[in-house]
Order: sequence, then structure tokens, then C-alpha cells
Amino acid sequence: MDPATEPAPKVVKSDAEWRAQLTPAEYQVLRQAGTERPFTGEYTDAKTQGVYSCRACGAELFRSDTKFESHCGWPSFFTPLAGDAVIERVDTSLGMRRVEVLCATCHSHLGHVFEGEGYDTPTDLRYCINSISLRLEPDAS
Repeated sequence: MDPATEPAPKVVKSDAEWRAQLTPAEYQVLRQAGTERPFTGEYTDAKTQGVYSCRACGAELFRSDTKFESHCGWPSFFTPLAGDAVIERVDTSLGMRRVEVLCATCHSHLGHVFEGEGYDTPTDLRYCINSISLRLEPDAS
């Protein structure tokens, strides 16, 4: 999606407010489009059933039943919770074409989505998401 045509964020804070709310590592990934080191995130190998929400604003993003083992070093999902939960934006910052995934509610950086990699999932998509961008709310059961 082109940033000019994206829906406006529903949660808007100043840079100072984001810095006060988030840890420096969370801020670097969520607000500056950084990336946590592979295989270091708390949810990379998580099997807990529940809903993954945006760590910045709390919007629900992914369900654990769409998470799969891609062995890429970051949590991977084959679809977001709802089509409008995330924004997909073309990213050419590293000299290649990637698709950045943002929280639709606050426009925080989550990770990237890749397609056509041959994973045995219903969508053939891999939403490669930084653990530090997420918070898992386990199911009540």
C-alpha cells in the first residue's frame, strides 16, 4: 500500500509519548522499523494458544492457530487476524523489494510478509514478525 493512500492511524502519539511508553528496544523496532536479532525473541518458539496484539497500542493482530514453524528466527504467521488489522507497505530500503507489515491501528512496524516460499500453509504467505512488536494474551482455557 502507498503511504499516501493508507488509512490514518487510530492511535496517534508524539515521538516523546512513544519513547516514554516503550523500552528503547521496543521503540527501535516499533517506531523506527528496526529488527530484533533472529532466534532471540520471546515468541519465536512459543506454542501457547491465544491472541497476539500490538505491543504499542494493544490492537489484536494474529491468532496462535495461524502461527507456524518457519525456522527463520522470528515468529511466523500465515495470515493476520483480520484483513484490516495490518497494513502492507512496499519497502525498498535495502536495495530489494520487500513488503513491510504495520499495525493498522498505530502504524507501528511489525515485520515483513513474504510470499511464494513453498511453506505448507493455506496462504503460502509468511508474516515474519518481530517478537518485540507483539504481546501474547493466552486463551482463558
